[in-house]
Amino acid sequence: MTKRICLVVLSVIFAISAFGCAKQQAAVATPADASPIAIQAEPQQTAEPTVAPVANEGLGIKILLEQDADMINNYSVIAVNSAAPFKDADGKAVSGVAINTAGAQAFIDWLMSDEAAKLIAEYGVADYGEALFTLKEDKPVFSGDIHPATDATKIIRLSTTTSVNDSGLLDYLLPAFESKYGYEVDVSAAGTGKAIAAATMGNADVILVHSKTQEEKFIADGYAMKVDGFDTERLTFMYNYFVLVGPVADPAKCAEAGSVKEAFARIAEGKFAFVSRGDQSGTHTKEVSLWPESLGITTDPASVAAYTDWYFSSNAGMGVCLTMANEMDGYVLSDKATFLAFEASGGAVG
Repeated sequence: MTKRICLVVLSVIFAISAFGCAKQQAAVATPADASPIAIQAEPQQTAEPTVAPVANEGLGIKILLEQDADMINNYSVIAVNSAAPFKDADGKAVSGVAINTAGAQAFIDWLMSDEAAKLIAEYGVADYGEALFTLKEDKPVFSGDIHPATDATKIIRLSTTTSVNDSGLLDYLLPAFESKYGYEVDVSAAGTGKAIAAATMGNADVILVHSKTQEEKFIADGYAMKVDGFDTERLTFMYNYFVLVGPVADPAKCAEAGSVKEAFARIAEGKFAFVSRGDQSGTHTKEVSLWPESLGITTDPASVAAYTDWYFSSNAGMGVCLTMANEMDGYVLSDKATFLAFEASGGAVG
């Protein structure tokens, strides 16, 4: 009898536990409790992003200001000099660095070709209703033969900014280059400062970035190489615009500002949440140039120590910063291409 009672008690306990687990699983599946990370994974089920209204449900930020003369965003490609004074993160000389000069030359030649120009000019039109990047009228042009890959030159290490990567441009361009000429482009994406730093350590054959001052220093320090057929090391070939993105309600009234600098002054005066890249990227460099000089904001983290109640330095890529701004009802400076891709995916990153 006692044995039977014990078995009954154990059965009841087991049934209660099973019910509790089932209830917990059902709660996880409830949309109200769903994690934002799970939601971000959803767009991978769709092969092509669209601008359908449903993609923007729940997105609390939008473009408030664009096309300002202070917001132009130029992109340049530079080959790495095989004889550069490579150094590690501690500043110690690095020896034995092998740079794929021939591969860098082929990639740059192709990027300046009519074939690449056509792809760049059309990218984004079908999905976003506008091109995400615009070719410069005076961009360098290459019309010669592009050397195909060999076993020794097949792998090209490209160090680039998150803007061209997160916008999807490289995924659109590279297959055409790789399939036609036999190369494999190994892409490493980070903020421009980190992308350039990787090259100074010998970890890249070519860089594609968007910060003129940092690019010029890279050249002056001996890390750049002028490739055959071009007059300069730094080949600036396309651009888009930075955009000021912020809450749909726009509490700082940035959309009504006469310029982007006036909009930034309004954000600072009202102490409205602002998300900064904070990563020495081209976007970060541009952002700090837009704040009122009286604030003393620079790329030095110490310069924003007094503003941490509203200025949030993320030290992260563009997609993460857009996500933070969306969750915080904050403002953020973004390149337009990455924001449009972010918006079309309903706020997904990557």
